[in-house]
Amino acid sequence: MFDKLIEKIKDASSKDFKVATEEICDFIDSMAEDNFKSIVKEIGTIPENIDHDSTEEKLYSKASDIVLARCFRSLGLAARALDERADSADILAESTSGYNYSLVADAKCFRLSRTAKNQKDFKVSNLSDWRGSENEYAVLVAPYFQYPQAESQIYSKALDNNVCLLSWEHISIMLEQNIKETNSLSLESLWNASQMIARDKTLSFANAKCCFLPKMDMYVAKKIGVSPSEYDTILKNYKNSIISRGKIEIDYWNGCIEEIKKYSRTKAIEELIKAKKLQEKINAISIYINKLSR
Repeated sequence: MFDKLIEKIKDASSKDFKVATEEICDFIDSMAEDNFKSIVKEIGTIPENIDHDSTEEKLYSKASDIVLARCFRSLGLAARALDERADSADILAESTSGYNYSLVADAKCFRLSRTAKNQKDFKVSNLSDWRGSENEYAVLVAPYFQYPQAESQIYSKALDNNVCLLSWEHISIMLEQNIKETNSLSLESLWNASQMIARDKTLSFANAKCCFLPKMDMYVAKKIGVSPSEYDTILKNYKNSIISRGKIEIDYWNGCIEEIKKYSRTKAIEELIKAKKLQEKINAISIYINKLSR
């Protein structure tokens, strides 16, 4: 089903962005629940066959917003993806079970080939600001295994600003276990997890990774009612899925290498000029100096 979503994105990329977004939204929201759950497992990893900084990549990002909004609805909240704006969160969700809270959320997806991620990629401080005074919580959803593995300011900022750091894997696990907020089950403590973690005075805010994600795992395991060892087994299965996905992405790039080897000298030169964006640089300089010469 994920492959069909990518095909839909590629087909829609030639259309007006708003029209393309509506088509992708209809596609995602109309699929059966089991098919949707399979999408959630994959959406955190951007396929390598989607060009960087392309319309396809922008549509993929929008698709991830739409997927996350439906995830919150599947978890029992009212939720929608917000219109494209640079100064707001991606999703707004609110409780419909009498708990009287709302949250903003931001969906993050990364390529497996992207290694240099920093705090700006996660926008924790921005997410806290986007919450405003009218929403109680702020939730970041990113690929579990692509959160920084060493010290990072995103953990201390999340604790300082009460931003919940969740993963697509956490969301997927809850959906697979059919977790849903009801009058007898509140998910509010999950969205408020950073505040609870911050109360632990033994935690070093500068190096919180060693505690942050394991504590989130513990909270999710408690919500779905499984032991830590059972939860570890579930999470290991997700890791194995990513390994399999990685092999597919490697095969894609190996295929690209083989195609490049077939290029003629002229074709190779043309592609190198295009890759370095040399003509674009020339055009930019020409426009600039033309303005000066008027």
